Amino acid sequence: MRAHQRTHRRSVRVEYLLPDEAASARRARRLTSAFLSRSRHRMAQVEAGQIDDATLIVSELVANATRHGRSACRLRLQVSDEQVTVEVYDDNPAQPRLRPPAPDGESGRGLAIVRDLAQRFDVTPVTGGGKRVRAVLAM
Repeated sequence: MRAHQRTHRRSVRVEYLLPDEAASARRARRLTSAFLSRSRHRMAQVEAGQIDDATLIVSELVANATRHGRSACRLRLQVSDEQVTVEVYDDNPAQPRLRPPAPDGESGRGLAIVRDLAQRFDVTPVTGGGKRVRAVLAM
């Protein structure tokens, strides 16, 4: 008989429902920064630079979800001893596309920035329609 050891990983998770409006990205940044700052006392140290990276990722993903989605989006944040996970859910089934940014354009760079900052990045269809966009940052 084999005994299975289960590793207990500590993690803290929070979820927010954000309205389909441009101001949601700003609100998501504030919520993310506050949550990760509070998590510092309960989990492994989330450093200021990691909070900045996660906040930028959240801002870009929520801005895309509210720009291209048709209703509210959901933001889920999770912190463990090893990583910070950012997930944004929206009702648009279309996959985000990397576009070459125009030299003088103000948009088109966000997804490339997210992919550069994240250790892992993926997009998964959600049952019932829509998608989950997830970025994972190593601690």
